[in-house]
Amino acid sequence: MTMTPSFQPAGAPPGGTSPRHFLDLDQVETGTLTGILDLSRRLKAAGNANALGQARPLEGRVLALIFEKNSTRTRVSFEVAMRQLGGDVLMLDASQSQIDRGETLADTARVLSRYVDAIMFRTKEPERLAELAAHATVPVINGLTNVAHPCQLMADVLTLQERKGSDLSRRVVTWSGDGNNVATSWVKAAARFGFELRLACPEELRVDPEVIGWARTSGARVVEGVDPEMLVDGADCVVTDAWVSMGDEEQEVANRHNLLRRYQVNEALMARAAPDAVFMHCLPAHRGEEVTDAVIDGSQSAVWDEAENRLHAQKGILAWCLGA
Repeated sequence: MTMTPSFQPAGAPPGGTSPRHFLDLDQVETGTLTGILDLSRRLKAAGNANALGQARPLEGRVLALIFEKNSTRTRVSFEVAMRQLGGDVLMLDASQSQIDRGETLADTARVLSRYVDAIMFRTKEPERLAELAAHATVPVINGLTNVAHPCQLMADVLTLQERKGSDLSRRVVTWSGDGNNVATSWVKAAARFGFELRLACPEELRVDPEVIGWARTSGARVVEGVDPEMLVDGADCVVTDAWVSMGDEEQEVANRHNLLRRYQVNEALMARAAPDAVFMHCLPAHRGEEVTDAVIDGSQSAVWDEAENRLHAQKGILAWCLGA
């Protein structure tokens, strides 16, 4: 297959009038996701876009970043990624825009589509993301919602492939902790990339059963249980996330700590995984809660490579969305 220009990833859909949104992993075909990750690897290995034959493939393009939830990695990685590809970035704080003063997201989408070439939106409710995407005539990228974090999972899968090889079909990933938005995205990634996923979560904090059902119908190997020691046995990768999200009430925080204490990833739990297992965490980490210092700072930890790969994975996503 001829790829023109060189930034066109294998499996990308043909060009057309409809924008290429990147809203969730279950809305993008496996071949396209694989092509985006292949492109991300090439960009990372090259060190700069010029090594792929085009110095500034997104020159003249503008990405709007809208944040309704605070961020470190998402904000920095998207801004750096866009600038390294030759484009520009417009930062919008929802609290300082008309979004926070009653303008609908539909109207915001219509207006921004006249100014910019793509929009990254980080919000709480997935319905808000869907409304923005439905009325935008430029690509919309999901920077996070309360139910999904697809850009994070693209970086996570890229990291896992770097450590374990591109074919993940014989690999086992164990999630230990809250069945939150990142865990949900791991379920969708299992359906798309073929690894076995074991979910060790308290019964009260399980991943949405409808998502599990979709994944299994799609051919994913997903195992659920409440015993982290049993489910981590022999795993190639152990993953967790913070027990408490921004905005949780004090009573909810105390309850979550009680439910999740046994799911902490510590040296004893990692010792039950495969000897060469890697540890991953999307960050920020609450050290001493969901993970100990010895694990996150230890030789099996891949969290810093994982954080860096947000930059490279998002370059691939941006290039695909903008057809560069």
